[in-house]
Amino acid sequence: MAHRPERGWGRDVGTAVGLLCAAAALMACPAQAMEGARSGLALCGEVIIPSLFPFFILSSLVVELGLAGQLGRALEPVMGPLFGLNGACASAVALGLIGGYPVGARTALGLYENGLCTRREAERLLAFCNNSGPAFVLGVVGAGIFSSARVGLLLYGLHILSALCVGVAFRLVCGRADQGGGHAGRRPVFQARHLTAAFTESVKQSLQAMLNICAFVVCFNVILRLLTVTGVLTGAGRLLRVLLGPLGMDGVWAQRLLTGALEISSGVWTLSGGGAAGPRMVMASLILGWAGLSVHCQVLSLLGGSGLSTRPYLLGKGLHALCAAGFTAAAVSLLPVEQPAWSAVTGGGAFLLSVEPGSLWMCSIGTAGGIFLLLFLLSAGKTRKKPVHTGESVL
Repeated sequence: MAHRPERGWGRDVGTAVGLLCAAAALMACPAQAMEGARSGLALCGEVIIPSLFPFFILSSLVVELGLAGQLGRALEPVMGPLFGLNGACASAVALGLIGGYPVGARTALGLYENGLCTRREAERLLAFCNNSGPAFVLGVVGAGIFSSARVGLLLYGLHILSALCVGVAFRLVCGRADQGGGHAGRRPVFQARHLTAAFTESVKQSLQAMLNICAFVVCFNVILRLLTVTGVLTGAGRLLRVLLGPLGMDGVWAQRLLTGALEISSGVWTLSGGGAAGPRMVMASLILGWAGLSVHCQVLSLLGGSGLSTRPYLLGKGLHALCAAGFTAAAVSLLPVEQPAWSAVTGGGAFLLSVEPGSLWMCSIGTAGGIFLLLFLLSAGKTRKKPVHTGESVL
């Protein structure tokens, strides 16, 4: 008679206890849970949907219309030596740097599902192409938290630099992603769709992805609110303070770190207020690089049954967080970030603080449209330059 493994039994008991505690917290603090859900819905309506939805549609169109493959042939000499990837992966890297979480992961998944990259290449992409976008870093972190557009630009530049360094590190340690035997280097032939079919499918897929993302944002906002009102987050912060006390971390910073580890937007907002700008910038870079469990759950929901391993992704995000924090600490030691020139609200910072959701929506649509036009022109130019060999069908 087969016996159930002890580890599986213990995991089930732990899950049951956790669910009972969650139910008890919801019944004991219904008002706080509702407030957390409302704040999550407001965040989705005012920031997440306006800034992400146009880029989701763009990422699908780039893949479905075959622009990624055409552009990839032009960028193969760059992507191969730097990241060990084929040129088509450049679309995921570019959109991941400007679209925000989790546009890069969704683009990488689309490339893999349409045969434009191998499984190893998709997993390599996930390690460094999923990043925070400029709208969040400049508007929320720079202008909203530090009241400085210059700080936002510095943090965003270091965020991009760290992501690219992670990609190069994976290339140096693991080699090219399309070398490894089996069908690691084999890519199915991709057939581009007609514009109308690609557009309708892109909108439907983007809507489904946005619903998943908003669901996780609301869920983690409720979890954070309950953890705060029940004192669990404070207790965990004290425990972390004991563990990291030799490194100079007090209870406030420990609670900030835990909040950012769970949810990125709530984590960075804990950095608002007074205090030295340097340490807060380092913590902000750490949180932006890690992205939080909420974003990781969003990525896992996108991957679904794709069969892609999440280990490179999680390893890449951890390395990204450490690199970003290290680069920011170095920059803080070299630049006068504590002076009024950095802390004052510049013209750009004041503009970003006054941006309304409608303006953010129009800005996202305009940026996405401009990127789409640029990719289309580049790929069309590459196609016109490509010689047609006699005896081969181009249809």
